[in-house]
Amino acid sequence: MSKLTSAAGAAARIPDGAIVTVSSSSALGCPDLVLAAIGARFDQEGHPRGLTTIHPIAAGDMYGVKGVDHIAKDGLLARILGGSYPSGPSSKPMPEIWKMVVENRVAAYNVPSGILFDMNREAAANRPGVLTKVGLETFVDPIREGCAMNAAGAAAPIVARVEFGGDTWLHFPNIIPNVAILRATTADEHGNLTYEHEGAYLGGLEQAICVRNHGGLVIAQVSRMTKRGSLRPHDVRVPGHLVDLVVIDPDQKQTCETHYDPAISGQIMRPWASFTHAEHGVEKVIARRAAMELRPGMTANLGFGISAMVPRILLEEGHPEAVTWAIEQGAVGGMPLTGFAFGCASNADAFVPSPQQFIYFQGGGFDVSFLSFLEVDAEGNVNVSKLGKKPYLTAGCGGFVDITSGAKKIVFSGWFEAGAQIELTPEGIKVVTPGKFTKMVEAVEHVTFSGKRARALGQDVLYITERCVIRLGEKGLVATEIMPGIDPARDIVAASGGRVQIAPDAITLPLSLLADAPMGWGK
Repeated sequence: MSKLTSAAGAAARIPDGAIVTVSSSSALGCPDLVLAAIGARFDQEGHPRGLTTIHPIAAGDMYGVKGVDHIAKDGLLARILGGSYPSGPSSKPMPEIWKMVVENRVAAYNVPSGILFDMNREAAANRPGVLTKVGLETFVDPIREGCAMNAAGAAAPIVARVEFGGDTWLHFPNIIPNVAILRATTADEHGNLTYEHEGAYLGGLEQAICVRNHGGLVIAQVSRMTKRGSLRPHDVRVPGHLVDLVVIDPDQKQTCETHYDPAISGQIMRPWASFTHAEHGVEKVIARRAAMELRPGMTANLGFGISAMVPRILLEEGHPEAVTWAIEQGAVGGMPLTGFAFGCASNADAFVPSPQQFIYFQGGGFDVSFLSFLEVDAEGNVNVSKLGKKPYLTAGCGGFVDITSGAKKIVFSGWFEAGAQIELTPEGIKVVTPGKFTKMVEAVEHVTFSGKRARALGQDVLYITERCVIRLGEKGLVATEIMPGIDPARDIVAASGGRVQIAPDAITLPLSLLADAPMGWGK
């Protein structure tokens, strides 16, 4: 019996009330054709109804891959658990899934990506759910929001605080999917899947095992099909006995803006000289100071935003391979990419499946993590996951909570104020016009990172801005390094409403950070 079917044929097999786990990372690896077919079937037939969908990382984006927005319809989607959600600039309209969330039309949860991958694994093995310390004292914890994004989510809790072995844990009971939708590059006639044109493996194998172990339906979207026996066993990432249906989309994109770049999938290696340097400006200054926390031979995790510029700093300094980068989508080493290709890397040493990458992160095996912030409060808490007025400007927590829960050292990067006019010269940074509001607030809107827990665990935490380097101490936020040209009393203490104090032994950072030339990293 052939496993090949149309997208409409696959969608027709999904029953009402199904729990569907989707393998995707924004536009990377998104099975968009199948998701579109589910939405189209609902428009025509009114089925399937009442779906729960699980997205360890977001399905779709706001730039050309609709993903979950295909199924963001009243009656079709009843509940959604996402590590992240489609996000983008305020100039674009709010995605349909976000409208459903903010209007309380779907029970919605933001669950750390690593925990969602863990949930697949635990359910597959019939273990009693996920027991973890990831997310304690953050919005993940039931003492706060318990992952709920709206009232409908809060009314049906998915996590509880429990005592086990004399310690406090978070327990996520199993939510067992009965449909998995994956994406790969090639399937053979038996359904064996290879990922040769993909920028990451993500978690397709674990999702397929989970659904198969519970007698469910596994759908794979690919760009081509080949004869059984023509794929090398070492290349097969999901074996065919786990796959029920194969849908071909010859036009599927590698990422939102990339049909196929062999450097993204590791089939060629680019000369280091072919990568662009970070554009000179204030954000580059912040990234340069962040890069000063690195030493040759380190392994570092990398997040979105200003932090994503740090590898380009090392590139410009002539040390592109001094540090091994590890990103949540699974790339290890090489040059992490930015923009539409974020989550991918060129010249990678390896591609690790995301669930295994998150085991590494949760256990704190790496040396340092570079992340960004939306706001920081007097306790050192960080919010990256919620903006009440325009929620779709942030994707949610993604792997942020998993990464920060066990990291030895965390370097947050961001702007001290929003909307300030900043002048950068070789002699210093000048605040020409104060910002509309400070990012150093009394209490963050959403606790994505707990300063209290970080202190208890002894984590080394820095917040790097265009004005200063702030360290998390027992008494709160203390600026220990000042950017040249900055007036500490006016631009830091007063601008933060007194929430950031100046260390008595604070130093001025070197002018080399500001220069339109390499700063001399590693010397």
